[in-house]
Amino acid sequence: MMVRNKENIKKTDREGFLLWLLYIVFIIASVAVILRVIYLQNTFVDSDPYIAKYYMNKSTRQPIEPRRGDIISSEGRLLATSIPMYQIFMDCTVRKQEFIDYGKTKGREKGEAKENEWRAKARELSKSLAAAVPEKSADGWYKSIVAGREKGNTYMKVSGLVDHATMLKFRQMPLFCEGGNKGGIIVVNRDKRSYPYGSLARRVIGYVEDGKTAKGLEGAYDYYLHGSSGYRWMRKSDKAMILDKDSSWVNATDGYDVRTTINIDLQDIADKSLRSRITDQPDIEGGCVMVMDVETGAICTMVNLLRDSVSKALGETYNLAIGRKGNPGSVFKTAILMSVMEDAGVKLSDEIPTDGGDVKIAKIKADDHVRDYERRTGKKTMSVRKGYEMSSNYIFQRLVKDNYASEPKKLIDNLYRYRLGEAFDFDLQGLATPVLPSPDSRYWTMTDLASVAIGYAVAETPLHILTFYNAIANKGRMMRPYIVESVEKDGKVIKKKGPSVLNGAVCSRAVADSLTSGLLSITSEGTAARLKDARLRVAGKTGTAWVYMDPTQASKTDPFKDREGRRKYQATFVGFFPAEQPKYTAIVVLYSYPTSKAVFGGSIPAAVYKDIVDNLYVMDGTFREVYGDKSQMPDIKVDKPVTSRDGRVPNVMGMGLKDALFAIENDGYRCSYSGCGHVVSQSPAQGTALKTGETVTLKLQ
Repeated sequence: MMVRNKENIKKTDREGFLLWLLYIVFIIASVAVILRVIYLQNTFVDSDPYIAKYYMNKSTRQPIEPRRGDIISSEGRLLATSIPMYQIFMDCTVRKQEFIDYGKTKGREKGEAKENEWRAKARELSKSLAAAVPEKSADGWYKSIVAGREKGNTYMKVSGLVDHATMLKFRQMPLFCEGGNKGGIIVVNRDKRSYPYGSLARRVIGYVEDGKTAKGLEGAYDYYLHGSSGYRWMRKSDKAMILDKDSSWVNATDGYDVRTTINIDLQDIADKSLRSRITDQPDIEGGCVMVMDVETGAICTMVNLLRDSVSKALGETYNLAIGRKGNPGSVFKTAILMSVMEDAGVKLSDEIPTDGGDVKIAKIKADDHVRDYERRTGKKTMSVRKGYEMSSNYIFQRLVKDNYASEPKKLIDNLYRYRLGEAFDFDLQGLATPVLPSPDSRYWTMTDLASVAIGYAVAETPLHILTFYNAIANKGRMMRPYIVESVEKDGKVIKKKGPSVLNGAVCSRAVADSLTSGLLSITSEGTAARLKDARLRVAGKTGTAWVYMDPTQASKTDPFKDREGRRKYQATFVGFFPAEQPKYTAIVVLYSYPTSKAVFGGSIPAAVYKDIVDNLYVMDGTFREVYGDKSQMPDIKVDKPVTSRDGRVPNVMGMGLKDALFAIENDGYRCSYSGCGHVVSQSPAQGTALKTGETVTLKLQ
């Protein structure tokens, strides 16, 4: 009995051992299979794209667009910004396959019931869509959804760009409220560029449309504004596209903000004034206005209005201020006067013969201004100041003839030194290069010299003229004009732009003072007398130039007239204010169509300029603090000095130091002075009897 039990035990042990052995073999085989599967995945699927596409869903690289930076005014107001907008699409096929599969397992009738239930919700959705997007009726929307479901349309457009509140209303509509996986709603975020001030300064700002930038700051500073794009990899799951976390991705870097020097309130003042003055003037093609900060060269305002050739409406479509160059006319005479003052010591009090004299350069003839002056005064000479005041072509042609006939290159070199012959660096693209004739050219004639004297044979942009006059206001220091103050990120300055100098001394301080005195004469008694009543004292110059006609339209005898005898004009007023302590330099330029009416710089341009000065006086409280509510200022007169040598003190009020010294010393007196600028007081007073060699004391401000 015991022997039998031992045999049974041994038999049982052998069977158990075999079972354990088989168990271990199966475990080893299972591990081998698992390792083999892993090996195949890593070796074939990941390394061979052809095999991989059969084993896993394909990943798609999806770009991530950055948020575009803002463009900001000098006061921090938004001129251009990106706001989040949304576009609504619909996956018409959502749950369709789910209902088919449900019918296969639960019965066809139950699957169709699920589908009909979904379509009933789609009909309710169609009613809401018809109210929100009335391009289609409720039936029209329902037919589109059903047709898209049958054709497999997974991306049917529902709406254009809508704001956040409207997007939320779409999400609350029947069916859509169930989300993307059940209701089929697809919301795509698309930033839209917004311009809070509409067309105001639009040509300076530029614009972005469909991802493309136009000229202006949007184009010139696109590198900073755009930022850096990123990307991520998306993989399609059973229901939607999901982030593929096995792949790398790069986040987008939002763009920087660009802070400008534009004062939007002043921009509005200038825009409204120019529009109101020329809207009802069909002969005017357009015009531009710029206001510059004297000390820094910052462009506070840049208005560009051009009339549409079809609708005749005025719009900011072309940057006239920097892109259109032409004959500046008489505003160029200031550059000529600066040159002869520096080179030859010419003074405003100098007398020029008006009887013609021995003048051979370009057959110079005394103009109507000179002849009228001779009839009124009986004199055969005219002071440089008076010729400047009435903008006499004859006087200025005599100045260049007497001083540069033998070496015209000296004058042209000076004009280049005044930066009137080059396209200096500017923040906006498209600054035109000025044109100055070359005495070294084989085409040069003395007629060119006479033409340059009165602003012809040259071509300048309004920005070049403004920059030159700003140097006079800044006592001879020429600043580079700029319109971008800084590039910023979250309020922190990343790149500082700011002021820089083009020419540290285009003229001496004394010459700048004398020119200012002459410019004051123009606005008090001369061609810009309408500015005499401005709330702030303006020193400035008018300019009226004829524009060459297109050769196909010009008459055979006069290149400045068309076949109907009409002319095209460029009319300008440029100057600075307050004249005593200049803070702003401004220019207004108008361009006409061929017209029978004359367009002068002392008319509409001067009127627009006065509007700007008067409104700025009201807007900027610092002017009222300095000059009082009635704009009372130091009494600066610009009468001609008395230089009769009759033993009485001459009148030098309002003159620059150089002219005042000449007048006093020419009468045999000594002079002492304090301060800088223009003469605001003198002692003894004008007309006081004084012995030769005694001292006249001047105070300048």
